Amino acid sequence: MELPVVDLSAERSEVSKLIVKACEEYGFFKVVNHGVPQDVILKLEEQVLSFFSLPLSEKQRAGPPDPLGYGCKNIGFNGDTGEVEYLTLNTNPLSIAQRSITISNNPSKFSSAVSGYVQAVRELACELLDLTAEGLLVSDRSLFSRLIRDVDSDSILRLNHYPIQLDSKDWDTSPSSHANCKVGFGAHSDPQIFTLLRSNDVGGLQISIEDGVWIPVPPDPTAFWVNVGDMLQVMTNGRFVSVRHRALTYSRKSRMSMAFFGAPPLQARIAAPPEMVAPPNSLSLYKPFTWAEYKKTAYSLRLGDTRLDLFKARKDD
Repeated sequence: MELPVVDLSAERSEVSKLIVKACEEYGFFKVVNHGVPQDVILKLEEQVLSFFSLPLSEKQRAGPPDPLGYGCKNIGFNGDTGEVEYLTLNTNPLSIAQRSITISNNPSKFSSAVSGYVQAVRELACELLDLTAEGLLVSDRSLFSRLIRDVDSDSILRLNHYPIQLDSKDWDTSPSSHANCKVGFGAHSDPQIFTLLRSNDVGGLQISIEDGVWIPVPPDPTAFWVNVGDMLQVMTNGRFVSVRHRALTYSRKSRMSMAFFGAPPLQARIAAPPEMVAPPNSLSLYKPFTWAEYKKTAYSLRLGDTRLDLFKARKDD
């Protein structure tokens, strides 16, 4: 299946239409000509690879993930596991600087690489969200992006490393085969607004747009993959669907990904704007809530558990 591609160098009105169509049909798309400088990407990748190549005892200085910090195998607090090690950082510059002390022997260099990447990718996320609002004909074109630009935004950066599987030499590693593959990161949707993902040239990412059917996502280090999160599904009143995805490990080469999760401030009220509850969907599908309320619920559940159903509006709301 050919996944949607959005070229940001194209005419703006066409781009906004393509984004909306991709988010409606897949909740997912690839963005090219994105404007994030290659040197900014490579600086962070160099620092991250350096960190993950450290002995485990040194990496553990940056943990445990509660939820920020270094984690390995265990994902969250509810028994989820995977063939992955990861580093999770808040995108606040002060938090990045403080965390860098336990992550790198050159904290200022690491902090600079992370902050530069976060700034560039946040700008890309906001541009895409503004285009999304335009395509949806929302009167306030910064309705979505303003939540991520806010100084108190709860956005995070997660750096994932899927090591080489020692028993993989006899595996069928073709993209169409799942024989003997292991789950690197289990099936889930992202609770935030928008996720921007960049990975190296190793496959493993898959999305599901219908139950039981998984679509492999071809790796492309020059592009970003973008997926709709739970909050954007709510704010579009279900017009967009938060896409389920997972990562498998069946390669002889390690995979590394860098995911920016654009999130609102904790006390931000999440609700669909009037344009999204106009006929034929004249009722809001979800009751209003704060990001803090939703985040608390999401973190209390297993990775793949249904969350949005808990916030659906009743007829008498």
